[in-house]
Amino acid sequence: MDAQRGIIFIGLAIVSYLMVLAWNDDYGNQPITSPSANVEMMESPTVVSENTTSNSSDTEFTAPEEQTSAETGLNASKNTAVSQKIRVKTDVLDIAINLTGGNISEALLTQYKKTLGSDEKFALLENSQNHQYTIESGLYGKNGFDSSKNGPAPVYETAQNHYELASDRNELIVDLKYTNATGIEIIKRYRFERDNYLVNVSYLINNQSAASFRTNFSGKIIRDQMADPSQQNSMGMQSYIGMVLSSPKEPYEKFDFEDMRDQPINAKAQGGWIAFLQHYFMTAWIPADNLEHTYQTKVKNGLYLMGFISPEVIVDAGQQETISANVYIGPKIVKNLEEVAPNLDLTVDYGFLFFIAYPLYLLLDFLHGIVGNWGIAIILVTVIVKAAFFKLSAASYRSMANMRRVAPKLAQLKEQYGDDRQKMSQGMMELYKKEKINPLGGCLPVLVQMPVFIALYWVLLESVELRHAPFFFWIHDLSIKDPYFILPIIMGASMFIQMSLNPAPPDPVQAKVMKLMPIMFTVFFLWFPAGLVLYWVVNNVLSIAQQWVITRNIENAAAEKG
Repeated sequence: MDAQRGIIFIGLAIVSYLMVLAWNDDYGNQPITSPSANVEMMESPTVVSENTTSNSSDTEFTAPEEQTSAETGLNASKNTAVSQKIRVKTDVLDIAINLTGGNISEALLTQYKKTLGSDEKFALLENSQNHQYTIESGLYGKNGFDSSKNGPAPVYETAQNHYELASDRNELIVDLKYTNATGIEIIKRYRFERDNYLVNVSYLINNQSAASFRTNFSGKIIRDQMADPSQQNSMGMQSYIGMVLSSPKEPYEKFDFEDMRDQPINAKAQGGWIAFLQHYFMTAWIPADNLEHTYQTKVKNGLYLMGFISPEVIVDAGQQETISANVYIGPKIVKNLEEVAPNLDLTVDYGFLFFIAYPLYLLLDFLHGIVGNWGIAIILVTVIVKAAFFKLSAASYRSMANMRRVAPKLAQLKEQYGDDRQKMSQGMMELYKKEKINPLGGCLPVLVQMPVFIALYWVLLESVELRHAPFFFWIHDLSIKDPYFILPIIMGASMFIQMSLNPAPPDPVQAKVMKLMPIMFTVFFLWFPAGLVLYWVVNNVLSIAQQWVITRNIENAAAEKG
């Protein structure tokens, strides 16, 4: 009879496991279809018709010299003019620049794949019928060519239609030229560097007209409210998607889509930067830090405009002037962002336990530099963390071993007092006091580990270095869940073994709950990132070894005393 029952339980377990796998295939980690798939990538200049916000007064920021309360209203309309693009490739970026306005309309990050196993590169910026996320810059204000009141957007000319960073060069300069009827020559210059996601955008103004040229430099990030295409489908906390504004007064201020809809931003700041964040990747405008810029947002027809406009620049007749700003288009890598601008590294959000998470990230990064595998680095971090809490854990395991040793005496008390809980509690306290046992001592390691566990969760969630990072065997991406749930099952089994070393609670209900804990935790861990489950498995194995040795020593000593 017992054998038949066991076979039924095993069969039910296998069927349940297969059902979870089937559910995972149907609903888990659905590939996000990027609209970029519908966009034909151009190797040569191509004439296309596309959505653009260029040269519409509804999508312009108001120059500080012209600000009135009435100018915050919007009445957006889309320009469907036919436009031409050029292609620019470096070792990390593959960018399309629209010659009408000279703006970046597409950006592929060539070091990152769209999805695991895909040959397609990850498209951070794109401009299609399904998704719009672009970077714009222009000259606005009284005489600015990009201001709608001064006529249609400038159409630039280039010497080539395709630019590529040569293997023996560290810098690539792309000049877009425009001359108006009055003799004002503009060179809109993009400067790219090797192994760098920071792009310098500058305007070289040569005023050969008879009058002064007055203009304001403006940079914009334009995005719709499409869901984050790089968001992982792990259970639990989600990465932030939205705008961040940094100023000397407020180094890191978040504004999500709802905030921008409720109240447009209009703030002045010396230096600073404005960024749009999504999981793993970001764009940011970093204007000159020696000027006071006006940061603004606008929302119209589902498009969110975030950016800055600088103070007016006056170029007298016969004079030349250069104005510029930097734009970052790339992954959220802490060491890169630290070099770009103050506080930009804060965009890698490690949550409220950042003071634990950031050292963990540095330790992981250091160990990865030695072993070359993020999974091995996680195992080594687990060993180091376990060693740091070794004495604390040892004290706890001794307490639990002593409770396990006095378990027969607790059973006698229960038999003696029956359902009289008050006398039972008094008897237990006297027994613990006599045996010098702290019944809460076993909880301490778990409480201490929880902040480390949560901090590591955020590190795995936020670190783009672990995106698509393989371990061994069936684990091809440590940042997402185990596709076959093998690690969570191993974790549950290790937790069951560990709990078998603990004393059984005297209360039958508590005892049943404790037996269910491994199953509950296994289900809970099914959709956690594989790297996090790997940490927990290794931690459990080390804990089992430590607790088994301590428990055995205490029980042997008790047996020798008789």
